[in-house]
Amino acid sequence: MELIIDSSNIEAIRQLNELLTITGITTNPSIITKSGKDPSIVIQELTDILKPEQLLFIQVVKTDYEGILEEVKQIHALRKKNIYVKIPVTKDGLRAIKKCKELGIKTLATAIYTADQAFLAALNGAEYLAPYVNRMDNYGNGIENVKDLIEMLKVHHIPSKIVGASFKNTRQVHELIKAGIHAVTVSTDVLFQMIEHPGTSIAVEEFSNDWKNTYARESLFQTKSA
Repeated sequence: MELIIDSSNIEAIRQLNELLTITGITTNPSIITKSGKDPSIVIQELTDILKPEQLLFIQVVKTDYEGILEEVKQIHALRKKNIYVKIPVTKDGLRAIKKCKELGIKTLATAIYTADQAFLAALNGAEYLAPYVNRMDNYGNGIENVKDLIEMLKVHHIPSKIVGASFKNTRQVHELIKAGIHAVTVSTDVLFQMIEHPGTSIAVEEFSNDWKNTYARESLFQTKSA
C-alpha cells in the first residue's frame, strides 16, 4: 500500500517525509495556486525534497488533446525517472492517456467521479487511477464506488493502481485502506489527524510522570558521572 502526500506545502511535506514512509507527492493546478508561488518554483521545491526513488505527480493545465500532449512532454522531462503526468479523464484526456502509453510516458488518470471512467482509463494504459472519494459522495457513495473499482480491476487482471484522492476525513482513508486500495494520496491536514490522538499524549505523559516520580530522572538508564 502506497502513502502519497497531496499538497504543495513545502514545510508540512518535509516534516511528514521525515516522519512517515512516503511514496511520493501529488499536486494539481488548484494545489499549486494555493501556494502563492510561481509554478516552476513549487515544482523545483518538490523535486528537491524527494529522493530519486520517490514519485512526483504533476498535472497538465491545458485541456485540448494537442495541448495536453505538449505539457505531457514538458512534465516528463522534469525528472530522469519516477515522474508521472496527471491527466483528467475527459475525452481528450483519455485519448492523451492512450497516446502516452504508446510513448512510454507514465500517467495518473485524475478527476475521476465514476468507476466506469476509471476502468476506461485503465484500459487505455494509465498506471494510476485517482477517484475523488469525497466529491463522489455528492453524486452517490464514493467509498462503495471505489470498492467496485477495486473488484473490477481484480476480476479483469488489470495492473493499474487505484490511488484514492479528495479525502476530507480520516474515516474515508481508513475505509479504503481496509478495502484493499493500492494507494491513497492525502492532504497534510488529514495525515496529521491520522498521526495524532489525545489519548497517546496522555499515556506518554503518564509514563514520564511515573518514571520521574519513582526514579527522579527522565532517562531509562542512570547517567554516569564524569
